[in-house]
Amino acid sequence: MVNRLSTGKSWYKPFQYKEDVDKPGDVRNILLVVATLIASVTFQAGVNPPGGVWQDNDNGHHAGRAIYASQSAAYYVFLISNTFALSASILVIISLTHRFPFHFEIIIATVSMIVTYGSAIFAVTPDESVRFRYVIAAASVPFILR
Repeated sequence: MVNRLSTGKSWYKPFQYKEDVDKPGDVRNILLVVATLIASVTFQAGVNPPGGVWQDNDNGHHAGRAIYASQSAAYYVFLISNTFALSASILVIISLTHRFPFHFEIIIATVSMIVTYGSAIFAVTPDESVRFRYVIAAASVPFILR
């Protein structure tokens, strides 16, 4: 390993995509697995924010609201980045399953997941600490760029 580092050879070179070796179907399957994992992780993080939610209504906070939202700037970064990642992974899933059997059902499921995610983050985010236009913009950026 030290020898590879000192010679400048890349350890990840054998794992890179090779157009003449890798089959397009295999690449699509790998991308679908990766996109699905990213969508799962980001969805879960949005529904259950880091630090959890307040369990009581003491000291000026409300039960069911994200504890992390008390650090407004950090929570903005988390929420916008998480929403951007979820949106991008859903775009990849929808794109890679185009013309698959049950594609319409996949679109319905992913749109439902986006609505569920949105309602969950709206439920756990204090009204005064989030500007939802930033979250909506983050969700739409991957679709607009594509």
